[in-house]
Amino acid sequence: MRERLYERIRKQLEDMRDAGTYKDYRYLESPMSARSLIERSGEVLVLCSNNYLGLADKDEIVGSAVEALEKYGAGGASVRFICGTYDIHRELESKVAEFLGTEAALTYTSCWNANTAVIPALLQPGDTVISDELNHASIVDGCRLIARGVNKAIYKHSDMTDLEEKLKAAEESPVKLVITDGVFSMEGDIAKLPDIVELVRKYDAILLVDDSHATGVIGRSGRGTEEYYNMQGEVDIITSTFGKALGGAGGGFVAGRREVIDLCVQASRPHLFSNSLPPVLTAIAKSALEYLMSHPEIVQSLREKTNYFRKQLKDRNLNILEGDSAIIPIMIYDASKAVRLANKLFEHGIYVTGFSYPVVPHGQARIRLQVSDALSYEDIDWAAEVIQKLVD
Repeated sequence: MRERLYERIRKQLEDMRDAGTYKDYRYLESPMSARSLIERSGEVLVLCSNNYLGLADKDEIVGSAVEALEKYGAGGASVRFICGTYDIHRELESKVAEFLGTEAALTYTSCWNANTAVIPALLQPGDTVISDELNHASIVDGCRLIARGVNKAIYKHSDMTDLEEKLKAAEESPVKLVITDGVFSMEGDIAKLPDIVELVRKYDAILLVDDSHATGVIGRSGRGTEEYYNMQGEVDIITSTFGKALGGAGGGFVAGRREVIDLCVQASRPHLFSNSLPPVLTAIAKSALEYLMSHPEIVQSLREKTNYFRKQLKDRNLNILEGDSAIIPIMIYDASKAVRLANKLFEHGIYVTGFSYPVVPHGQARIRLQVSDALSYEDIDWAAEVIQKLVD
């Protein structure tokens, strides 16, 4: 009987290999930057990292980590409410609230944990949660963890007519929670925040935005989707990460009204039953956020490089999805072809990843490029030329 499970697993893995969707690791031997060393492959140009602002190897940020490691040690070895809360947690959470203009914030070990913490904590039987169909998997899992008796609805991606229908159907619910990504990670498009806010206010709902791919990336000074639309203060709850633009090390947060944060402290399971964010990661996040606040010009620099890269790809007639974020998907459609293309690009010194189902819908396989401010314009020119040759 036990052997049946292992035989089934072997078959699943073999099917993935046959379909060309089996994932192999490539091991880095240097810091994440525009160019990094890969074991047995040498230096490659990295176009698949979330290191949007190029802060992952910034000297002052790395230095803050060394100082924190010497001061606080390897980690807290405890959850927050027992003995795992450090003064640097309070400093980072205050800085996040200041940055976003919210009353308070609370850190978690990842934005995945933040989403799976706050969503179940907010909702009770009779309430309704309404989620965009292309929301991140952490939001999907957060919705799966809510209490029995909470109504769940999914609206078509960025379809305001469908969202309004779902809100109308939930008018009798005491609490209606609408959730959307700010920037959708596989599409690169930005949520229609003005339209969503209008509907949320019309139907007396609450809005939660996951800004993981928006924080540090969009908005004049990197304050995300609200700032992109000049709508600061219109989103009720923001979740985001320190593991992308803000240093890339790890950690996430929930930001919003003080009572929401206090509820997360008192009742959210990832906060109550999982170790606190290690002080060394807290220091990296704090240093990266302070760097961004002192150097908002890096956001404009990233935007200019992204626009330049998009133009280079469009001028070469490559099939890219339109958007205004630092994510540029090149549509391939066929899963095995996308994987083969990614492997060919790697052989030519460009590190990208092919994405297919279940990460993206069936028949929507793609190569996702992610622009970093660490890239030079020469890097972009060379990458666009190589990509065009291999796609053709």
